[in-house]
Amino acid sequence: MAAAAATSDGVGAGVARQAELRRAEGNACFRKARLGAAIDCYTEASTSSPIPLLPDCAQFLSAIALCPDVAVYWMNRGLCHFRRKDWARVEEDSRRALALDDALFKGHYLLGCALLEKEECALAIEEFQKALNLLKSSNSVDKMAEDIWQVLAKAKYLHWEKHSTERVWKMQSLREACENALQEHHFLSGTLPEHSDNEYSEQCKLLSEVFTKVVLDDTPGDVPDYLCCQITFEIFRDPVITPSGVTYERGILLEHLRKVGNFDPVTREPLKEQQLVPNLAIKEAVQAYLKEHSWAYKS
Repeated sequence: MAAAAATSDGVGAGVARQAELRRAEGNACFRKARLGAAIDCYTEASTSSPIPLLPDCAQFLSAIALCPDVAVYWMNRGLCHFRRKDWARVEEDSRRALALDDALFKGHYLLGCALLEKEECALAIEEFQKALNLLKSSNSVDKMAEDIWQVLAKAKYLHWEKHSTERVWKMQSLREACENALQEHHFLSGTLPEHSDNEYSEQCKLLSEVFTKVVLDDTPGDVPDYLCCQITFEIFRDPVITPSGVTYERGILLEHLRKVGNFDPVTREPLKEQQLVPNLAIKEAVQAYLKEHSWAYKS
């Protein structure tokens, strides 16, 4: 029995190694943009033959067929479908990957992209936020963070845009209902105006101001300057402050320090990366502003 167990373990290890070889070959195909070949390397093998003939991957079983419980294989195949814009398969593979490992930030990113294509903006936002939170909690620096932020901003803007017209219509209907109720109240109480300078007129004016403010708050405009980077003029995402007291977008400032020189772009004072401090006050102000003005995600 021990010999049988050892044999089983040996077979299992061999299968795992073979699966990793298929994944490596799939990765190589992916980098060369041979997406069909990469999908074949990642995908499930045909049930009619234990060793199917894969057109661009020689005569090997796929990684998923060998080890279907490895989340990264499903995610890698999902990335191939993502490149092909095959959104139904992107959603399917990313869900399979996340069912096996919910900590895959790329899996949440892929699922969010698939949901966004279906115009399920609220669900897409949840997935993109999960992806960013996972990246943040891991303290890793990944170039995908910018891509995730961009699609998150797009999803939030589209979500605002989708419901904006509906909100305006509802506010207009509510305003008319309030004005009619106010007029009826004064009519029944015998206080309907004969002149413009009376209680009814003042109440109508106040009502108009309230609804006008609500509409203006939901209308695209200019983002306040103090919430925007002085280099890009875009709203902050990760603001940092220099010893000179100037706040910049972290990524943009770091690029300046690497490519241009170790000095503050505005004050020209000497500056190194280690001197940068997160501007938490501005970051909180940006978050509060975006919460009330979702249209600003497009700026």
